[in-house]
Amino acid sequence: MESVAVWQGLALSGIFSWIVITSYFNVTKKIRSLLQPCVARHVVTSSSIILKIQKHQHRLWDALFSGLSCVVSVPFYTAFLPLLFWSGHGKLARQMTLLMAFSDYLGNCIKDVVSAPRPSCPPVRRITATKDEEDNALEYGLPSSHTLNTVCLSGYLLYYVLSYTQSEDACVKLAVVTLACLLVGLIGFGRIYLGMHSLIDIIGGLAIGLVILAMWLTVHEYVDGFIVSGQNVTSFWAALSFLLLFAYPTPELSTPSFEYHTAFNGVAFGIVAGIQQTYQQFHHEAIPRMFTSQLSVPAFLGRMLVGIPTILIVKFCSKALAKWILPVVSNTLGIPIKSTSYIPMLNGSATEKKSSEIKQSSYIHKILFFSRQDLFDVDTGIRFLQYAGLAWSVVDLVPSLFSYLRL
Repeated sequence: MESVAVWQGLALSGIFSWIVITSYFNVTKKIRSLLQPCVARHVVTSSSIILKIQKHQHRLWDALFSGLSCVVSVPFYTAFLPLLFWSGHGKLARQMTLLMAFSDYLGNCIKDVVSAPRPSCPPVRRITATKDEEDNALEYGLPSSHTLNTVCLSGYLLYYVLSYTQSEDACVKLAVVTLACLLVGLIGFGRIYLGMHSLIDIIGGLAIGLVILAMWLTVHEYVDGFIVSGQNVTSFWAALSFLLLFAYPTPELSTPSFEYHTAFNGVAFGIVAGIQQTYQQFHHEAIPRMFTSQLSVPAFLGRMLVGIPTILIVKFCSKALAKWILPVVSNTLGIPIKSTSYIPMLNGSATEKKSSEIKQSSYIHKILFFSRQDLFDVDTGIRFLQYAGLAWSVVDLVPSLFSYLRL
C-alpha cells in the first residue's frame, strides 16, 4: 500500500513540477520559436504538392475522403466506444478509450506548442463537409490528428485481434496488417487531398503515432491491471486529470484543441472511475460477448436501444448540474470566473476583461500569481464533468440497467 502511494505521489509531484518549471521559464514559447519557422517553411513549400493532387479533383474522391475522415474522427470514436463496452469486449474498449485520450492529449499538446499553420486557403482548396471538419480547420496543423489517432487505434486493434484469435496463419496476419496500413495510407493521403494538412503534418502524425503506439504496447497491461484492481485509483486519476488540464500548453492563438482534450480527459476519468467500481459485476473477462449464445444480436440491439438514450440523458443532466454547481462553488471560494458559451450571464463581464485566449492561458500562472484581473473559464470544468458523467454512465449506470432488464 505504501509503495503504491509513493509512486502515485511521485508521479503527481513530477507533473506538478513540470507545470511550474515550464510556466516559469516560458518553455512553450522557446520550443515554438525553434520549431515553428522550420515547419511553416515546409508547409509553404509543400503547397505545390497539394495543388498537384487537387488537380485530379472529383466528387467521388471528395465524398470518399470526407467519409473516411468522419469514420476516424473523435466524434465517431466517442459514439463507437460505448458500443464496444456493451458488446462484451471490455478490455479492448477501455484500452482504446485510454489510448485515444492519451494520443489526443499528446497530439494536441504538440499542435499547440508548435502552432504551425495549415496549408493556405486559397490557393489550396479546403473541403470541410461537416461541422466537425470546420472545427478541425481552426486547429493548428502539425501533427495530423486523424493520421496519429488512426495509427494508434488501428495498430492497437490489430494487436488485440491477433492476440485474441491467436492465429498462426501467415496469410491472415499479412492481410490484416495490409488492411491497417492501407487505412492509414488512405487517411493520410485524404487529409492532403482535402487541403486540411501538408505533407509534413502527415509525416509528423505517422511518426508520433508509431511512438505513442509502441509506448502504449509496453505499458498497457500494467495500466489495465492498475485500473481494474489497483489502490487509490479514482482519487489518483482525479488528481491526474486536474493536473493535465493545467499542464496543457498555451497556443499562439486560441483553438478548439484544448476543448477536445478536456472532453476526452473527462471521458477517461469517467471510464476509470466506473470500471474501478463495477469491474467484478460487469466488466470481467467472463462476461457474455456478442455473436455468442449468451449475447445474441437482438439482445445487443436491445442494449443499444436502452443504452444510447440513457447516456444522452446523463450527458444533458451532468451538464445542467455542472452549470449550477461550479459557479456556486467558485463564488463561495472567491474565484472570479467567466463563461464563453455555456452560461450567457457570465459572458459579458468576461469579454470586458479578457479576450477569448483566457480559456487557454497559463492556468498555473493564475494559481501561483493570482490577481483580480485573472478569470477562470468555468466552461472547462463544465465540459469535463459533462463527459465524465457520460462515460461513467456507459460503464456503470447502463450495465446496471442491462442487468435489471436481463439484456
